[in-house]
Amino acid sequence: MFSEAMRDVDLFVSVTSVAADPDWIDRGEDRFAGYWRRAGFGDLTASAETRRDALARILPRTKIADRCALDGRFLVVRGDLRTYKIHLGSANVLMEPDDQYLCIVPARKRGSRTIFLPFEDDRLALILSKAFLLAADTAITDPSITQQIRRG
Repeated sequence: MFSEAMRDVDLFVSVTSVAADPDWIDRGEDRFAGYWRRAGFGDLTASAETRRDALARILPRTKIADRCALDGRFLVVRGDLRTYKIHLGSANVLMEPDDQYLCIVPARKRGSRTIFLPFEDDRLALILSKAFLLAADTAITDPSITQQIRRG
């Protein structure tokens, strides 16, 4: 019971942190930019470690398995245009070779899900959806994303 309560606390803290919000604009004079970077790309929490273990089991069964590798705190996805590192804690994305931040904001939820996922971790679902998107980066049509990718 204690471990379940601590898991809930860890989940609560990780999703309520400003580091989980890629559009966080109330930064003032960037005085929290260092915190955002550390939390968004730093050490993994217990939930993120569990997420890593789940990905290690799920990825080999996907059609993008040959384009993905787990490397420390990141899921590394090789696209045709660039290579991407998705942080397993925050789901934030860095683009190689210079670790440039790639802002991908999920669409607002519209009603119920059309695809059933056999897990309840929304962050894991977000990481997987970003991995599938970035593995086929030449097929991305959203100008806000393609502009960031081609800028490098």
